[in-house]
Amino acid sequence: MEERKVHIVVVTGLSGSGKSTAIKAFEDLNYFCIDNLPVPLLPTFLELCKRDMPDIRKIALGIDIRGRAFLKDYEHIFKELQEAGYRFEMLFLEASTEALQRRYSQTRRVHPIGGESMLLDSIERERTELRALRNRATRIVDTEAMTVHQLKALITRIYSAVSEKELLSIQVLSFGFKYGLPFEADIVMDVRFLPNPYFVENLRDLTGATSEVQSWILQWPEAVEFLSDYTGLILKLLPSYMHEGKRYLTIATGCTGGKHRSVTVALHMAERLSLHGYYVNIFHRDIHRE
Repeated sequence: MEERKVHIVVVTGLSGSGKSTAIKAFEDLNYFCIDNLPVPLLPTFLELCKRDMPDIRKIALGIDIRGRAFLKDYEHIFKELQEAGYRFEMLFLEASTEALQRRYSQTRRVHPIGGESMLLDSIERERTELRALRNRATRIVDTEAMTVHQLKALITRIYSAVSEKELLSIQVLSFGFKYGLPFEADIVMDVRFLPNPYFVENLRDLTGATSEVQSWILQWPEAVEFLSDYTGLILKLLPSYMHEGKRYLTIATGCTGGKHRSVTVALHMAERLSLHGYYVNIFHRDIHRE
C-alpha cells in the first residue's frame, strides 16, 4: 500500500489579514497547527512527527514577517519539502492598506515591523517585503470584505475534503449577483442570459436543486448548448491549471438571486466534471436567501 503523504499548508501574508483566524479554522479541520514556528526548527519538527507521531498527516504552519529566515530561504525550504515527499502549499492572506489600518486601530495592536506612530509605513514596507512570497503562493485570499466567520467558512470549504491522491480539487459555487461576487472565485460565469424560472408562478418558490426547475431550464436549447460548451472549455483548461501547480479551483456561476439558474448550472457542471474523474465539491451560497 502506498504511504500517504503528509499535507503541509503554510499560512502567511500581511499582518492583520486574518492569519490567526485561518489557523483556528485549520485546527477545526484536525490539522496539527503551529503558529510562528522558527523556520530552522522545521526539519527537526517534521522528523519528530515522522518518528514519534506518524498519525499526523495534516499540518498547518503560521509564519509571518517575523520569520525572517523563512523569507530569506523559502525557495530552498519549498524544494526540500517537495523532494522529501511532502504535499506542500502556501496560503497567502492580504487586505487593502485601509482595511489593515482600520483593524489595527480597532484592536490597538502594534505592527510587528514598527510602532503605532509609523503604522502606514510599516504596512507598506511589509507589503513590499512579502511581494515575492505572494507571487509564490498556491492560493491568495483577499480578506478585506470578510468577517472572521466568512474566512473560517471559506477555509473549511476549500480544505475539508482534499485527498492527497487528487491532483486538483474543484469547488463549483452558485451565487446571486445581487449579493455580490464570491471572494474565492477563480472563474466567474454570468448565466443571467438564460430564461428565468422566477417569472413562472409555480416555480418561483422552488430552487434550481429541484427537478421541476432543472427540467424547465434545460428545455431551452440555449441552456443545453451552453452547458456543453462551457463544461467542455473548463475540461480543456483543467490540465493546464494542474500543469501550473494549481491545487484548488473555484468555479462560480451567478444569476440574479442565486436561487434558480445558477444552482441548476452548478449542479450539472459538477456532475459532468465528476464523471471525468475530478474531485468536485459544490456549494450554493445564496440559495436560501430571500
